Amino acid sequence: MALTESVSVYLKQIDFKYLFTATKCWFLCGFTLASPVILLYDVPFGRFATPDSVFALDGIISWIVMELVSPLFFLVTTYLHPFSPTPLSLPSFSHPALSISPQLILTTLYLVHYLNRSLISPLRTPSRSKSHVIVVCSAIAFNAPNGFLLAAFLTSTPASSFLAHAFSSPRFWVGIALWAVGFAGNVFHDEILLNVRRKAIAKGKAKALQGGQKAQQPYYSIPQGGLYSLISYPNYFCEWVEWFGFALAASPLPKFALLPNAKVLLTTVRTAQFNELGQLLFPFIDSVNPPWIFFILELATMTPRAIRGHQWYHERFRGLYPGERRAVIPWLL
Repeated sequence: MALTESVSVYLKQIDFKYLFTATKCWFLCGFTLASPVILLYDVPFGRFATPDSVFALDGIISWIVMELVSPLFFLVTTYLHPFSPTPLSLPSFSHPALSISPQLILTTLYLVHYLNRSLISPLRTPSRSKSHVIVVCSAIAFNAPNGFLLAAFLTSTPASSFLAHAFSSPRFWVGIALWAVGFAGNVFHDEILLNVRRKAIAKGKAKALQGGQKAQQPYYSIPQGGLYSLISYPNYFCEWVEWFGFALAASPLPKFALLPNAKVLLTTVRTAQFNELGQLLFPFIDSVNPPWIFFILELATMTPRAIRGHQWYHERFRGLYPGERRAVIPWLL
């Protein structure tokens, strides 16, 4: 009882409003600025893994750990509901349909995604390349604030006001439909990759047995089927559709009219007036709610990885890789 009271007293001392605002600003700005670096640097996991490094960690275990961080922070923040006097209501056994809220639906969608991403998918993967410790730390640095911000927003009064009439809004249901299509597409194309890996492992073992050597696992071949006929990373594209739908259903659009014009921004950057730059950008950043931040950062961090991975496919399968495929957006990029 004393421990519970101590925790309660400590929580009351936290300025959640400041924590939310500061986290949102640094999260959006920090990872947006990091995206050009990703375009110039092969992130050491997956096809760019460095398995011989002393900092390389087991691929499946490290993936589970770093992805579980997001739903963990989300659930803890939902329990605390720092910007709402009441917790998120759960369905009543007597009247389950009447007690389902838009926030509960969105929370369920978020947790379904991460149940698949953090547990179901990695546990079904036959093998996964080792991940460098810097990748795991970076993912945790992304997932922790993202889980906190999304849950803090969904349980807040502004979200409640926006979602008060969601069930009668076509926008909400279009967003939910896009989330479902994106999630299904993500799972479908991940399954194609899993099958490619299973077949490659089986082929490698068969060759090793014939030659009397230790099995070498050639994990990579050219994926076929679905949107792979158009792009190299349909799982990324489908995930963007998923989180765009989620943001559309959950939050008002960012106020792009608050962005300063490009000339003013470039002048401020060129003269290194970073305090002034922050003041110029803050009104826009303040208008961007966490669901849109998540979507924007997905674009910012995954696009460079898709471009480099697309280049890798062309180099690995020189002359064999379909030239008509784009990297991540059909017919465009």
